[in-house]
Amino acid sequence: MGVYSPDGVVPIDDIRSWQHPGDGHPGPKLEGLRARCDEHPGSFVWLGLFEPTKDELDMISRVFDLSHLHIEDAANPEQRAKFDFDANGHGLGLLKVLDYVENSSDVHTGQIAVFVGSWFVVTVRFGLVGDLQGLRERLATSSILREMGPISVLYAVFDKVADEYIKVSDEVGIDIEELEQIVFLPGQRSENADRIYRLKRENVEIRRAVQPLVPMAHSFMNDEVAWVPDVARPYFRDIGEHVMRVHDGVEGADNLLMIMLMAATSLQDLQQNKDMRKISAWVAIAAVPTMIAGIYGMNFEDMPELHWKFGYPVILGVMATACSLIYRAFRKSGWL
Repeated sequence: MGVYSPDGVVPIDDIRSWQHPGDGHPGPKLEGLRARCDEHPGSFVWLGLFEPTKDELDMISRVFDLSHLHIEDAANPEQRAKFDFDANGHGLGLLKVLDYVENSSDVHTGQIAVFVGSWFVVTVRFGLVGDLQGLRERLATSSILREMGPISVLYAVFDKVADEYIKVSDEVGIDIEELEQIVFLPGQRSENADRIYRLKRENVEIRRAVQPLVPMAHSFMNDEVAWVPDVARPYFRDIGEHVMRVHDGVEGADNLLMIMLMAATSLQDLQQNKDMRKISAWVAIAAVPTMIAGIYGMNFEDMPELHWKFGYPVILGVMATACSLIYRAFRKSGWL
């Protein structure tokens, strides 16, 4: 947490340390920060919270006069990404944060809520994804961003999140290309279908994060957002282009994965049909000696060639000839 101004940054101790015995309640101290901002025009307070408790959120809501509905959205890790700002650029921006795990090819999801006011920014983060330490250092070293006021934090957070979208989308795209090369290899039909399904699930995670941001991305690209300062429009336009790039990639990947899944399923069904034809062919071949042996096993006295000394080898020859002819027919038809 700190006070940011065009001239520099004044760091402030962790808010939770203010609750130690003898320090008093942090609420009045937070309210005192507004007076400090009023004394230095252009400055603002950035307060960052990681998985806060309900009591902490209630206190923040009272101190910064935040909407109760916005607080509920920020406290819900399952909330859909959204932008809800008034004409002055005050309100809530809620973003899903993505991270790609190289070892398991999984996509992990977190959430960052950014409350923007006239003299403050409050970020609420849930999940291990999306650490903001680098953003604080970025603002501390960039006077251009600090001159933009509280909206600079929203831009910095959104820019970081959009960059992660591109990184995760590219990594999933690489996995899809690798899978596409082996999907038609024999002997891995069931494994391919499982991998395709897992990749579709990861692609769905990206879609859930990006899809709600598409309308806002269009607005950024067309300079239709009134609360974005003129100096910040190129920055937000760049973010919009990143979001649309990821969105297009997600749509293309989803279509490709669906085609691959259908192909893998068809190949698996074809392989099963081949296996069933082979089984059926061998059953038909085995049926001939089984039938003949069954007839001669009925132990009747008057049977053809029963007392002939060549009867046994002749019957064996008949069995072998019949099985050979049937086998040849199945081989010619492609069943064996």
